[in-house]
Amino acid sequence: MLRLHLRKNFEMPKNEQYPEEFVKFLNASPTPFHVVQNMKNHLLHHGFQELKEEKPWSGNLSRGGAYFVTRNDSAIIAFVLGQDYVDGNPFAIVGAHTDSPVLKIKPISKRNNEKYDQIGVECYGGGIWHSWFDSDLSVAGRVVYRNETNEGYQLLSKLVDLKRPLLKIPTLAIHLDRDVNQKFEFDKENQLLPIAGLEDKQLKKDASCASGEPEIDDFFSIKSVVERHHRDLVELVANELQITSDIIEDFELTLYDHKAACLGGLHDEFVFSGRLDNLTSCFTSLHALTASMQDDKEGKCVKVVASFDHEEIGSSSAQGADSNFLPSVLERLATLGFNDSTLSKPLTEAEKLKVATRKSFFLSSDVAHAVHPNYANKYESKHKPMIGGGPVIKINANQRYMTNSPGLVLIKSLANLSKVPLQLFVVANNSPCGSTIGPIIASKTGIQTLDLGNPILSMHSIRETGGAEDLGWQIDLFREFFGQGTKILETGFVNRKN
Repeated sequence: MLRLHLRKNFEMPKNEQYPEEFVKFLNASPTPFHVVQNMKNHLLHHGFQELKEEKPWSGNLSRGGAYFVTRNDSAIIAFVLGQDYVDGNPFAIVGAHTDSPVLKIKPISKRNNEKYDQIGVECYGGGIWHSWFDSDLSVAGRVVYRNETNEGYQLLSKLVDLKRPLLKIPTLAIHLDRDVNQKFEFDKENQLLPIAGLEDKQLKKDASCASGEPEIDDFFSIKSVVERHHRDLVELVANELQITSDIIEDFELTLYDHKAACLGGLHDEFVFSGRLDNLTSCFTSLHALTASMQDDKEGKCVKVVASFDHEEIGSSSAQGADSNFLPSVLERLATLGFNDSTLSKPLTEAEKLKVATRKSFFLSSDVAHAVHPNYANKYESKHKPMIGGGPVIKINANQRYMTNSPGLVLIKSLANLSKVPLQLFVVANNSPCGSTIGPIIASKTGIQTLDLGNPILSMHSIRETGGAEDLGWQIDLFREFFGQGTKILETGFVNRKN
């Protein structure tokens, strides 16, 4: 009934190609490094310029300009300066995160047991780890290697995606564990080990390679990658990058589900994929930002999209939301030297950021829990978001989410203007509540914040389920936020559209 009601009262999203584009984005983004690279490509295609944190910005940025900056290749902040921007004007920010719960290859991953080659992996984040059993797993990540010259060598990095079903974490046959359907328990250190091949194949390869290697007298503080990892894995990585394995210094490799993301359901209403948490928000905020560039040519604010790494483990890193990445970017933008000539007394450098942040608004966008038809009793009875029902406003009295009444009224106004349906979510009192980057950014900057996100099922599984139509709803909402949100904040006046 709700689905029919929504279709009757709201227009369909303007761009029906978003689901297909999102599937392509998911399949090209197996790690945060790939996420940022693909976001960069999209921004460059739309005329954005790349900045470097280690270089000065003042005097090099212009009103109406579009720019982005990255950190660690796994976090990115993109922004568009309004044509009428002056220092101290507000920021309209949408924040997301690039990481998801995954299995990462350990620094010394080489394992052997019962004549199987195995790969040592480390659990990253709070994954539903039993969902990783019996999946075809591939490997992707970042590789650091030497570029040899006559004068020495320099270190370079490349992204790699092997795009092959290489690993498997097999379950135990039911004949050997008759209680497996009652309760599936396992030791994450010893029973979450993927098998990579048969030991004798690797032993022959190692013997062949060792016989042709010269004696080396050099001191090495840490063993080489071919000693710490299976040689064949290292050579697969090297071959993919078209380099030799001996120049690889190190890598950060992640396992992922080789099965491609796709649209599903009787009417293609679902997106089936891993990493919907939170590549959904990376995708929608990115497309909303670039689409908004054609909406308001005389804007006074700075439109910002910030996608951080390490949210799944608390955000406490140099490239996480709890770092100085966003505050330092905002400080630079608030002090570019575009002074407001209408003020009788110009703002000091120290005042500009403080004034700007108090006018600004931050949308913390992370996926939300859609109601599960088989576990409906786990949800608060009056707050059961559904896939296909539009973005979900997340509220928590204990400030796990930052939504409050002024923010809710603002987002409701924007949704009315853009004809986007909204849903409300509160966790049941007898259930734990997750959190987002919202409380972190709000406490670090003092910027008014609201938490929202598109509804999905099986959050933190290797394979999650989201809604195809919800992508367009969220993009339209964010686009309206970039166009009208800060004007409403500054004036308190909602411009009605015909």
